[in-house]
Amino acid sequence: MKKNVLIIGAGGVAQVVAHKCAQNNDVLGDLHIASRTVSKCEAIIASVHEKGAMKVAGRFEPHAVDATDTAAVAALIRGTGAEIVINVGSAFVNMPVLEACLETGAAYMDTAIHEDPAKICETPPWYGNYEWKRRERCAEAGVTAILGVGFDPGVVNAYARLAADEYLDEVRSIDIVDINAGSHGRWFSTNFDPEINFREFTGTVYSWQNGDWQSNRMFEVGQEFDLPVVGKQQAYMTGHDEVHSLAANYPQADVRFWMGFSDHYINVFTVLKNLGLLSEKPVRTAEGLEVVPLKVVKAVLPDPSSLAPDYTGKTCIGDIVKGTKDGQPAEVFIYNVADHAEAYAEVGSQGISYTAGVPPVAAAILVAEGTWDVRKMANVEELDPKPFLALLNRMGLPTRIKDAAGDRALEF
Repeated sequence: MKKNVLIIGAGGVAQVVAHKCAQNNDVLGDLHIASRTVSKCEAIIASVHEKGAMKVAGRFEPHAVDATDTAAVAALIRGTGAEIVINVGSAFVNMPVLEACLETGAAYMDTAIHEDPAKICETPPWYGNYEWKRRERCAEAGVTAILGVGFDPGVVNAYARLAADEYLDEVRSIDIVDINAGSHGRWFSTNFDPEINFREFTGTVYSWQNGDWQSNRMFEVGQEFDLPVVGKQQAYMTGHDEVHSLAANYPQADVRFWMGFSDHYINVFTVLKNLGLLSEKPVRTAEGLEVVPLKVVKAVLPDPSSLAPDYTGKTCIGDIVKGTKDGQPAEVFIYNVADHAEAYAEVGSQGISYTAGVPPVAAAILVAEGTWDVRKMANVEELDPKPFLALLNRMGLPTRIKDAAGDRALEF
């Protein structure tokens, strides 16, 4: 049994994590949030108290920390007595924070794969470049490390495991579809950190098909999906974290990730890319200043957390899993629909942040209770999905299924 949570990061997803931890602090214990800028942490804690989110009276304290400094993070873990660390900072800090957890014995979880700021789109499987290299150390130290436990990656991994366990005898393909049918009213913006968002789309699109890694360019392969609530939506095959672990755990299946994009997004992205403004390589201006184009673009775009008050519409994210059942072809679509305005009313964040922020808190509860305190490194599909999805049903991300028997809510 573990208690006391340290949240790393103070963006839109961290705000959701903070509210959901507060709503469950009777289980999770003392709460702490840390970022480079302590005022951001203080603002999040203030929003928690404004909403009356604390389930029981307890501690929720802000801290300043450089999350790239393993020693500083380890000292903070020890100083707060945190036994669970929820890392929702930049993907660049994953390994320093994980190292601090290995040093202190705290359980670790994140919502995205680690990235090296100097590299884009490394060799697949991506988890093999950093995270999986620390598997043995986690097991030897008895440290629970749950990788990619946001929504995608995260919940969609659990959906794949549920389909394989409960609905199909053989899995032949897993297609993860992420559609945001909402509108934020800005001329252009990304829904989370622009730097991470654009890095995702400037590299090779890797998918696992026919038992091997396949390569495509961004926006090269598109398909229209007709989904519940959001209807017909155009999506494009995109490189994404969960493909790289699902391919290892379901090597017999084709694994692809599809994300919806508007023509406007594609046009803006294409212009920025063709002008070199999405490059992570420094350039020198006529005045002699050295700048990174991608960081300049990030600086001039709206802060994703600022989108929340005006966001309307819904998201639909899920897995289309095909295979066989009792010798016959079978297909299931396991999914969630989230509402931007409802997310803002509850926690002050938009729906993209909500879908990413609720799952790690559910995972933290399962670690605190011992259900997922596995004392080793694991991707989500390697864990029992039922207690996780049952908690999400209660916490605001209900699961539905559409198959030959119809479209219905799933209870666990």
